[in-house]
Amino acid sequence: MQKRIILASGSPRRKELLSKFNIDFDIVQSDIPELVNDFDEPKQTAMSLAFQKANDVSLKMTNGEIVIAADTIVVFERKILGKPRSESEAFEMLFKLSGKTHSVITGFAIIETGTHNKIIDYTETIVKFKDLTSDQIKRYIRTREYLDKAGAYAIQGYGSIFVEWIKGSYWNVVGLPISKLDSILEKYFGVRLL
Repeated sequence: MQKRIILASGSPRRKELLSKFNIDFDIVQSDIPELVNDFDEPKQTAMSLAFQKANDVSLKMTNGEIVIAADTIVVFERKILGKPRSESEAFEMLFKLSGKTHSVITGFAIIETGTHNKIIDYTETIVKFKDLTSDQIKRYIRTREYLDKAGAYAIQGYGSIFVEWIKGSYWNVVGLPISKLDSILEKYFGVRLL
């Protein structure tokens, strides 16, 4: 019998990515606020937020569902860059990232309800931006693509022109480290994406 998969996320990118694979899943958004403490270690922050989301949703389930949650953060010079709240904040973030490397960390949590089976992990990708002009950043901001994006860009969209290279998982930067997720789902939960 196929276990019911729950994606505890409102992210259209995560939904689209998981939809490409051979599993049926439902979406149930978590109600927890995404509070980030600047003093916490970034990897721990991403994993903690993912676990809080998965746990919040799993408490609403009862029948052995597998709940998957993730949280993606951008880290530059040991500081977490969240989702920009304004155009000026987006400009400031992109200007900082210009010509430099940063980390994209996705923490994820998988909880099987009705059991003690849970995995909390993360994937990190290093991203190098090319040098950006103020005009390029302003044109990008006018696309509004920066909205609801950690670090103010989307690697799978217009923001791809900023990226000189990456080291690690591309899909992690999009918001779900699909290769690692697949390995863990199969090994610990008996779920195959293919």
